[in-house]
Amino acid sequence: MNGTDTPTTKTDATVMIPTTVWDHIITKVEDICPIYQWSDKFDLKGNFVIPVDNDEGNLAVDWAEEFDELVSGNVRLASIELKGYLAGVLAKISKSLINNTDFDIVGFVEAKIARKIAKFIEKQLLYGTEGKATGLSTIAADMTVETAAATAITADELIDLQDKVPDEYQGNARFVMHRSTRNSIRKLKDREGDYMLNRDFTTKWGYTLLGKEVYTSKQMKEIAAGNVVIYYGDFSGLATKTVEAGRIQPLYEKFATQHALGLVAYIEFDAKIADKEKIAQLKMKAA
Repeated sequence: MNGTDTPTTKTDATVMIPTTVWDHIITKVEDICPIYQWSDKFDLKGNFVIPVDNDEGNLAVDWAEEFDELVSGNVRLASIELKGYLAGVLAKISKSLINNTDFDIVGFVEAKIARKIAKFIEKQLLYGTEGKATGLSTIAADMTVETAAATAITADELIDLQDKVPDEYQGNARFVMHRSTRNSIRKLKDREGDYMLNRDFTTKWGYTLLGKEVYTSKQMKEIAAGNVVIYYGDFSGLATKTVEAGRIQPLYEKFATQHALGLVAYIEFDAKIADKEKIAQLKMKAA
């Protein structure tokens, strides 16, 4: 997440830019990126392991009689390890634009950095990066619906996607897709001839599909051969770790010879699937 932004605002940076508490940033990240907000969040420092029930072993409940011994079984647990992968963002502000106007540069830069961090986190949640946070990229084959066509989605395939998630996890389930994908399925009808995607002003994002909210993200891939284009499920099945020890730090000296002021922020982050039954994906057929 390395990059440089140049705000077109002016103020006295030496007075207006203190070290900013990370809590303000992470709150904005949650507001901007609901997938992060829905995830199972951890803020522990260092690497740590989460046990995952892989439904193996021979533990069983059976009828019993008084004074008879129960037959013991065993439980086998898998695990995932959440680490602290480091990412950073750098903003450089021209001092020629700093000195003549009374503008809340702190709030502006906070919002700018928070949005950059939110987009970065959301992209990692959705598709991950090999060797870093893997996010939803490791969804298993048995939780994947592949379309029959490389560039079109059918109503039956959406129904199959929803049914991949067990009933016990349907209560908090949602659809996540690109806006263009949502547009492409607006004319789809079910077997009874009813539109599957409905305008619903009682929901936060204004649409429901098969009775569930639809959230659109520009970070999602659009419909094309081989792309994963829709996620569906309860996103608490995704475990995320964000170390809340970051700061927006002003760099007064680093760019002094450029007549500029720097602002830098770092974040330690990881994301992995912790409950594979909670989230399913729709993948377009390969060309």
